[in-house]
Amino acid sequence: MNPLLRFSFGASLGRVVLRPGEDPFALYEPLQTEAHRWYLAEGDGSAGFGWADLPLRSCDDVLEAAGWLRSFEAVVQVGIGGSALGNLMLHQALLGDTVNERGPLRFYLADNPDPAKVREIWDRVKDRRTALVGVSKSGSTAETTSQFLWFKEQMECRIDGPVGDRILLVTDPAEGVFRAYVNQTGCRSLPIPSDVGGRYSVLSPSGLLSAAALGVDVEALLCGAREMRSFLRGCSDRRINPALRLAALHRYHERQGRPMAVFFPYSSRLERFAEWYAQLWAESLGKGGQGTTPIRALGAIDQHSQVQLYVDGPDDKFATFLHVGGEEDLLLPQVVDEPLRGLSYLGGRGLGEMLSREARATAAALASRGRPLVWIDMERLDARSLGQLVYFYEVLTAMVGRMMDLNPFDQPGVEQGKRYTYGLMGRKGFEEHAVEAQEWFARIDGETLEGPLGEDAEVTE
Repeated sequence: MNPLLRFSFGASLGRVVLRPGEDPFALYEPLQTEAHRWYLAEGDGSAGFGWADLPLRSCDDVLEAAGWLRSFEAVVQVGIGGSALGNLMLHQALLGDTVNERGPLRFYLADNPDPAKVREIWDRVKDRRTALVGVSKSGSTAETTSQFLWFKEQMECRIDGPVGDRILLVTDPAEGVFRAYVNQTGCRSLPIPSDVGGRYSVLSPSGLLSAAALGVDVEALLCGAREMRSFLRGCSDRRINPALRLAALHRYHERQGRPMAVFFPYSSRLERFAEWYAQLWAESLGKGGQGTTPIRALGAIDQHSQVQLYVDGPDDKFATFLHVGGEEDLLLPQVVDEPLRGLSYLGGRGLGEMLSREARATAAALASRGRPLVWIDMERLDARSLGQLVYFYEVLTAMVGRMMDLNPFDQPGVEQGKRYTYGLMGRKGFEEHAVEAQEWFARIDGETLEGPLGEDAEVTE
């Protein structure tokens, strides 16, 4: 595999200084070996492992549906969590933040059921020929279905003809409310494989459809993921397989009292990747009193908001720096104004050069204080390299979960909140959960302090 990603572990142990021949991970070798065997066997049939072979699947149906979406002026997609973050991550990384200002197709993602945001999206698309895409494996996620119903009604009030001609649902191939709607109306649909969970679904139609419609080369994305899959499956040596080595490091640092995992990309185009990573990591590994808290940082912005804590605060974090190369640089002019002579050292240098050197300087500052970190070099950011990175982090997360002896594919804590929401919204069969939720919130609300008076109240000094 052409090494688009390179992993450097020289500062990965922090303050620990090894003697010649010393291997701090010998203790983890049986866990690493078993985790790799489990990955090769795709969990021995355990539920939730369908993501592992998504790079091998054809995307012809996605490309056909994407072509259909491009016949519209705008697309509103409703989805949340894994049905949203992956889309936004792919768009930002490969198309940038201004894609709606450049292309003929406008795309809006309705994730949070905030009336203000939903209304703003509708105001932007109501006068355009708009398609509605719903993404939910179960078809019963309350945040998604509620917004789907609202947007569908608005469209029905404004267009002539069946609204189903403008709807596409990405959902379970056989079951659920969305699948029943597809079967009844005959609207377009794409399947999310039943053994793929939401946070691992970015390489399925859930994430690929909107990306393809906006112009992402999804075949190159899947090619990169296949390359990483082949590499990680073919390398069982824990010393040179970066997923095995990094999985052991995360487990090691958790047990060494570092319960936070910082992900620090030095590229604005990977800010959403850090958000996607945070969901993948937190939902997969935060169980049974175990897990490390993912922290999103963005270089160089968070050098000025978080790094003081990382360098000079408690030694309770394990950081991963992601450095991106291959960008066309912007050169700074020579300084000729006398008042600005103090900035002459910047003349002729590049903004990208500065960002790259800041990444190295920040990593060096942490290493100098004994703070553990791993450095990842990405040769360039394109569809192929992003596919490698996405698949690497899915494998890494699953392997860490296996080494922690937990199921990285379920989400029992999330499900409890869903049951309470169903009950409070009046869904039949969840009445007991509504009562329980109300009892718990009464306890939360049991000791309340009042804030400032309203603006119409009389205030005396």
